[in-house]
Amino acid sequence: MTSSAPLQSADQPSGLPAGESAEALPDNGGARKRPKPGERRVQILEALATMLEQPGTDRVTTAALAARLAVSEAALYRHFASKAQMFEALIDFIEQSVFSLVNQLVEREPDGTARSRKLVTLLLQFGEKNPGMARVMVGDALVFENERLQQRMNLFFDKIESTLRQNLREAAVLAGTATPTVDAQADASVVTSFCLGRLQRFARSGFKRLPTESLEHSLALLLPVTHA
Repeated sequence: MTSSAPLQSADQPSGLPAGESAEALPDNGGARKRPKPGERRVQILEALATMLEQPGTDRVTTAALAARLAVSEAALYRHFASKAQMFEALIDFIEQSVFSLVNQLVEREPDGTARSRKLVTLLLQFGEKNPGMARVMVGDALVFENERLQQRMNLFFDKIESTLRQNLREAAVLAGTATPTVDAQADASVVTSFCLGRLQRFARSGFKRLPTESLEHSLALLLPVTHA
C-alpha cells in the first residue's frame, strides 16, 4: 500500500531552480555525464534515506553524505541550502505519500472503523517498507537537527490523530454511542500512540521488530469491528 521506492514515486521535491544543472559524475566506463535537472536532488535524498537505514547510525553528516555520493559538500549545498532542507524534503515525501493514501481511504471506505483500521495498516506498512523514513517519523533521526523538523513530524501525527478522531466519531454516532466525541477523542489518542510505539520499536530494534507484527490481533483489540 506504500510507494515501492523512497522518493522515486513521490512528486519531485520543490526548490530546484528550473534549468539548474548538477555536477558531473563518472559513470561505469569512466566518462563523465551530467544528471538531468532535479535528478541530483533526488539522488541526495535517496542517499540520505539509505544512510538512515543503517542500524546504530546516530547522525548523518554532510561530509559522510557527500562521500557516499562521491561529490564535495559544496556540491550538496548547490541543491539544498542546509541539511535541514534535506530532512524537510524527506518529510514532504512522507506527508505526500501517507496522506495521498489516507485521502483515498476517505473516498473509498464508507465505514469509519474500517477506514481507521486501514489507516493504521498503511501507516505502519509505510514505515516498515521505508526504514530510514521510519527513523524520521519517530524523531530518532532528528535528535541533533533543527527543532522545526521535529515540530513538523509532531504535526504529522496530530493530523493522523485528527483523521482517526473524525473516523471514529462517525462510527460512534452510527452505533448510537452516548458520548461519541469524547469516546472518539480517547480512542484516536490510544491508536495514534500505538502507531508511534510500533514505529519507535522498529527503529530502536535495528529494524528487527516489524511494525506490522501481529497487527490483526492488535487491531481487533484497538479497533474492534462491531456488527449491527
